[in-house]
Amino acid sequence: MKNSKASARSPVAADVSFPGRHKVLVWMLGVLFLGMVVRAVYLHVIDRDFLKRQGDARMLRKETLAAHRGMIMDRNGVPLAVSTPVVSLWVNPKDLKELEHPANPRQKPRILDVAELARAIGMEPGALQDKLDRNANKEFFYLKRHLAPDVAQVVLDRGFPGVYGMNEYKRYYPEGESASHIIGFTDLDDHGKEGLELALEQELQGKPGQQLVLRDLKGQKVKDIARVRPAVPGKDIELSFDSRVQYIAYRELAAAVTEHGAKAGIAVALDVETGEVLAMANLPGYNPNNRMGVAVDSLRNRAATDMFEPGSTMKIFTVSAGLESGKYTPSSRFNTNPGTYTVYNKTIRDHENYGVIDMGTIITKSSNVGAAQIALSLPRETLPTFFDRFGFGRVTGSGFPGESRGRIQPPERWNPVEIATMSYGYGITVTALQLAHAYATVAAGGIERPVSFKKVGGVVPGKRILSEKIAAELLPMMESVVSSDGTALKAAIPGYRVAGKTGTAHKATGGGYAANDYMSLFVGVAPVSHPKVVMAVIIDNPTKGSYYGGLVAAPVFSKVMAEALRLMNVPTDKPLEPPPPVPAERSLPSDLPPVRGKT
Repeated sequence: MKNSKASARSPVAADVSFPGRHKVLVWMLGVLFLGMVVRAVYLHVIDRDFLKRQGDARMLRKETLAAHRGMIMDRNGVPLAVSTPVVSLWVNPKDLKELEHPANPRQKPRILDVAELARAIGMEPGALQDKLDRNANKEFFYLKRHLAPDVAQVVLDRGFPGVYGMNEYKRYYPEGESASHIIGFTDLDDHGKEGLELALEQELQGKPGQQLVLRDLKGQKVKDIARVRPAVPGKDIELSFDSRVQYIAYRELAAAVTEHGAKAGIAVALDVETGEVLAMANLPGYNPNNRMGVAVDSLRNRAATDMFEPGSTMKIFTVSAGLESGKYTPSSRFNTNPGTYTVYNKTIRDHENYGVIDMGTIITKSSNVGAAQIALSLPRETLPTFFDRFGFGRVTGSGFPGESRGRIQPPERWNPVEIATMSYGYGITVTALQLAHAYATVAAGGIERPVSFKKVGGVVPGKRILSEKIAAELLPMMESVVSSDGTALKAAIPGYRVAGKTGTAHKATGGGYAANDYMSLFVGVAPVSHPKVVMAVIIDNPTKGSYYGGLVAAPVFSKVMAEALRLMNVPTDKPLEPPPPVPAERSLPSDLPPVRGKT
């Protein structure tokens, strides 16, 4: 009975307790909802600025604005070095980690597909993965440099996580090989590394800028936010070179090097009135737009860096020293019989016995004996000091990187034998640029003008280092060299009077001179009536046919100078007439000692 009563009360008790539970549940849900509302208000109203700053910090990026490098042009405004826009792809490994393992659990992980990226940029997947692994702890490394903008954009549009693009510039050289040794080149970061790109770096380089950009979750730029610092472009520079003359010099030099099987070749042309470098060609050359596999030896500008013994081209300065001493005049006589001259135990030889000759004939016939007699008749310091005055043994001041000083023997070496051989270009080393510069001083009437790789315009005053009278006496002697009586008839140019001097020098080897290795030289000026251009041509070690300067280097001078004068609108100063026949080539005596011979 008792059980029956208890059983009857249970449903009633259950009905009474249910409303209490319902109220508790509703109350809890209300509190939870209220908390969510409060939190939402807090996030969207009270702490909105803070959260925005945090979000922006994750999406804002500082981006470098590349500065446009200044353009290099020739004297007529022809572009020699220009900068073209490119895009470099880069990766931030830190971003990769954050994208692969996002802090927000609701954010979907984004994994870089290395194989797909490798195919997109033309790399082997293994090589790319290795590159990523090696740079895993960095915040920046280049994936691929200097892509064409449209090519880079195709990759960026794929949305590879952690891969970004940077706008840069790449240097391009329109003249290619012909001007490569003068202009030089830049590295991947657009900094000058060789030639005038290096010498003029401070003027050419600009100042990079910086801006803030907003990127989306894929790393793509959404918009530019602010320019923190604008990029400042570099300065455009107009050089002294005439790209037309430069190309002609390179072309003719290349033809001569090939024809004579030579090791190398150099041609330097200077404006007599301004000291401007009009052309500076070097062989072997290289393509500055594609330097892959280029030998280091091919990169140097031999005209400014390579030193050599100049042979008989120095006789001009020996004769100048004699004239300046007051002991001699152009008509002074020298007895060169019997074609040899002994100084202590050294015998100096001429190509043949010229007998009694005047000073002009020493130049015309290139007499070693006559030059030695002049030098030894002067105080021993005269010749080295005179050479120094003309700039030998020191840099020209052109500012070209790596320019060599050359070398004049120190005073303790100025014994009679050294002085005698120095008189015809042995025991002294020079560069082609120094040689052309010294001849330009003579052609300018004794006025030395600084060498300039930049356009000057107008006559440069300069300083006098040789009397006008002596300079005027030298030119006719040099002009006689370019005649049927001289050693350089092949330097003649129809319609123009040409003056110059040949040189054929044995190349020095360890402790002596090579028996069959030569430097073939010709340095000349035109037109004689009003000197405008000086040019030095050097052919290094011709192995085919002749090796005389008058037969190897002089023809290059003639071809290049003829076109240069025409392009520069230099008036002719000589009636046009058929050139006289070139005398048959004569061979050197078979017993020619290393430092003796026809030069």
